[in-house]
Amino acid sequence: MTDHNDSDLPEGQYKLRLFITGSTPRSTRAIENMRRICAENLEGRYDLEVVDVYQDPEATKDLQIIATPTLVKILPEPLRRIIGDLSDRERVLAGLDIAPLGKGDHE
Repeated sequence: MTDHNDSDLPEGQYKLRLFITGSTPRSTRAIENMRRICAENLEGRYDLEVVDVYQDPEATKDLQIIATPTLVKILPEPLRRIIGDLSDRERVLAGLDIAPLGKGDHE
């Protein structure tokens, strides 16, 4: 049995962590927006973990999360953060250095 760690991710794979606070409308919007962005631009190439800081306050320390919602791109490096409900798709893609998929890239 092998442990799964960050270095096991295939090249081109994104490891994302979204920090939220409870089930507020802002948190719910951020989750929905990020899931849509990932489905449209990173299909099959991402691992999105949602962390509720109320349930896991320790999780914020390593990444120095000071506001929520905050999205952190852990891999590929460099580490990037975006704060807000992630409703501006272009800002999220640019902030995470993700190139939108073209129509011919699905095959």
